[in-house]
Amino acid sequence: MASGTAAPHRAPGPSPRAAPRPGGARGAGRAARWARWLPLGPATLLMLLFLAGPIAYCVAIAFTDLQLTGQESASFTGLENFRRALADEDFHNAVWLTLVFTVLSSIVGQNTLGLVLAALMRRASRPVRTLTGAVVICAWVLPEVVAGFLLYAFFRREGTLNAILDWLHLPAQNWLFTLPILAVSLANVWRGTAFSMMVYSAALTEIPQEVTEAAAVDGATARQRLWYVTLPMLRRAIGTNLMLNTLQTLSVFGLIWAMTRGGPGDRSQTLPLFMYEQAFKNSLIGYGTAVALLLLVVGALFSAVYLRLMREEVRG
Repeated sequence: MASGTAAPHRAPGPSPRAAPRPGGARGAGRAARWARWLPLGPATLLMLLFLAGPIAYCVAIAFTDLQLTGQESASFTGLENFRRALADEDFHNAVWLTLVFTVLSSIVGQNTLGLVLAALMRRASRPVRTLTGAVVICAWVLPEVVAGFLLYAFFRREGTLNAILDWLHLPAQNWLFTLPILAVSLANVWRGTAFSMMVYSAALTEIPQEVTEAAAVDGATARQRLWYVTLPMLRRAIGTNLMLNTLQTLSVFGLIWAMTRGGPGDRSQTLPLFMYEQAFKNSLIGYGTAVALLLLVVGALFSAVYLRLMREEVRG
């Protein structure tokens, strides 16, 4: 018989684990965050290379006297290009025409006509919706230059519009000479209304039919239903559409260039055409780039106004 005290018997159970180290947890969290951002690395690199890089270069040369020809090297001139632009009457004229073109063709024309077409197409039969949508979208998918030549043929002295006016025994005129900014504004309305129509068509489908039916039962007329029911429920769509349309319209170049080249004189010379003339016709790359940055400021101001109005609507 063995002598000695028997070892106490231990109940089976889980073996004790070492307490986790805080440093290891933080390191694992950082690694997980880096792993989430890793797939975005190539896209971020491409954006920095092809978007942020050219923008930074343009900002840099806007503060120089860089010219396209006849210059060995450019020198830093500070704010001279911007002071020159703000004192230039041709620049003032381009700013005014840009605002007129944007208000007429985008804020009033495309926005209003797109909403009207979307509302009418919602009540129209399927063949009418298909035909109207195809015609409007075909105008939108045309390149700017092609659309410009088509509208040039429509508005010119021997064009389609004057032929229609002659047939109606109405006085004809050379629209591209007498009212050039109105002609290019109407051309931009014709080309760009499809985008607004699609935005409002999608927004109208989100409005519950029961709401408008309840308003009709309560005795609201069609005009009252539009003003007090439909439009308030479309405010966010209207703000988004206005912002996108305005930014697109501010940069329109090919359409106006194909129709009038900014003429006659400078009566349809918006900021993109003025910038092109200064940079590539007058060879003033630095000055033209400064005008481009001022155009960017104009677009930023429009965007800030729209975003503020949309934020106030959300708070309200």
